[in-house]
Amino acid sequence: MSVRLACYDFDLPRELIASRPPPDRVASRMMVLNRADKTISHRMFCDLPEFFCPGDLLVLNNSRVIPARLLTDDGRIELLVFNRLGPARWRAFARPGKRTRTGDSFSIAGTVAHIEATDDDGVRTVQFEQEPDFENTGHMPIPPYLGREDDAEDRTRYQTVFAKKSGSVAAPTAGLHFTHEMLSKLPHTFVTLHVGPGTFLPVRTENLEDHRMHEEEYEIETDAAESINAARRLVAVGTTSLRTLESLPPGTVHGGNGRTEIFIRPGFAFRRTGALLTNFHLPKSTLFILVCAFAGTDFMQEAYREAVREKYRFFSYGDCMLIL
Repeated sequence: MSVRLACYDFDLPRELIASRPPPDRVASRMMVLNRADKTISHRMFCDLPEFFCPGDLLVLNNSRVIPARLLTDDGRIELLVFNRLGPARWRAFARPGKRTRTGDSFSIAGTVAHIEATDDDGVRTVQFEQEPDFENTGHMPIPPYLGREDDAEDRTRYQTVFAKKSGSVAAPTAGLHFTHEMLSKLPHTFVTLHVGPGTFLPVRTENLEDHRMHEEEYEIETDAAESINAARRLVAVGTTSLRTLESLPPGTVHGGNGRTEIFIRPGFAFRRTGALLTNFHLPKSTLFILVCAFAGTDFMQEAYREAVREKYRFFSYGDCMLIL
């Protein structure tokens, strides 16, 4: 249960990072990890129903990614908005910082942005004169490690087929593998967690106890709560669904809204999640640390070495892993 960030590093060849999605959503490979006997097997995502038992429930995050990356007409200033504070008022990251100081104003995304404040983390509070035209001027906030600009394909493929409630600045990527046909084969329900920048920001402290996550908003509808309470085993689709489940108060689940800053690391006591479907994550990231907590750091490091040997595709558009 090391709290040293260096323990969650691994070597990853650049060529294994998937910069584009597969032609077919369900065409991904799926590594299967069994925590009980520490075995690893290699399957395809389309085999997922074979691992379901009566009473199992798939829990997916139906948050919708907004085209949250905004550029001025000359491209000299960029805002990544991620948390709505009120009408046309957002928290945002800005580049370059020297052009976006408190008191500055500039035209962007069909409106005018006024920088009201800057906090210690460099996050700006931005008041727009009217709501930005996200759909027509915004860019999909694909991860920087893809090494390219977003394009028309990302508008659909960096979005789950069941995305419903707008608010995320990163896709719940384990859900990208699903089609409506696959969902029809499995008992499932939806929760909502609007993915904030904490999911991709680096851990900057060597001692994990000093790291703080950005707060994220979640919602559980009443019918979803009832399904969760009735399930024998909850199979979380992605770390966002897992964080939602594990952020809920102990006992019977009720519908409602909440906010979470949960940082799951080895030693965490999982109360609700029985299995996890997830993609392959970045070294030394909060997401890799989370799966180490769920499956054990040594076992997860072994699995990732195997994934590199077998040339699995990594990160958002890559292959997936089922942890039982």
